Amino acid sequence: MLEEKKELLVQIAKEAESTGLCQPGSGNFSIRDVESGYIVVTPSGVGRKFLTPKHILVIDIDGNIIEKNADVKPTSETPMHLTVYKERPDLNGVVHTHSKYATAFAVQNKPIESIVFEAVAYGGRVPVAPYATPCGDLLAQSIIPYIKEHTAILLEKHGVICGGADIQAAFLSANYLEDVAEITFIATVIGGGKLPEPIPQSELDKVGKA
Repeated sequence: MLEEKKELLVQIAKEAESTGLCQPGSGNFSIRDVESGYIVVTPSGVGRKFLTPKHILVIDIDGNIIEKNADVKPTSETPMHLTVYKERPDLNGVVHTHSKYATAFAVQNKPIESIVFEAVAYGGRVPVAPYATPCGDLLAQSIIPYIKEHTAILLEKHGVICGGADIQAAFLSANYLEDVAEITFIATVIGGGKLPEPIPQSELDKVGKA
């Protein structure tokens, strides 16, 4: 069931690790199938080196397991993924990473401002959802006030979650967000600790519609 999406999810998960968006064993990924409404999600406790399509589970929007072909459980962050899909019918891919620069901003409870136009990829300024215990409903609930208007959110003292129209868009957002976070850090150091002025949202909107 949904074999092509399982293969794509494995590819994205492995690429996220190889590009440094997450370390082995951290981060998780999912895709919603538009036709069936089912969701394919990465498992808990399987290293990406060993991850194959047989480890990918199929669940429904309530988290019930529809299909599994190995002795695995859905990622412990499944409730957060499901919250994205429930709150945003337009999003069909979710990427949760612990990328270093973006997570550093999350640790400091500092939003990532739109100081370069790459921020168009994820819509602009990235807010921080308040700290909540990982791996459960509290974390899932923490993003609700933000996911309604944002596709990229920092999770305080935790990491990053990005949604997209598909998994490729969500993955691209996570990559651009990490890039902007690193640029922001470097520019702030060069500026003697002063955060660069962000690009107005009106300007980002012009580029986004171009």
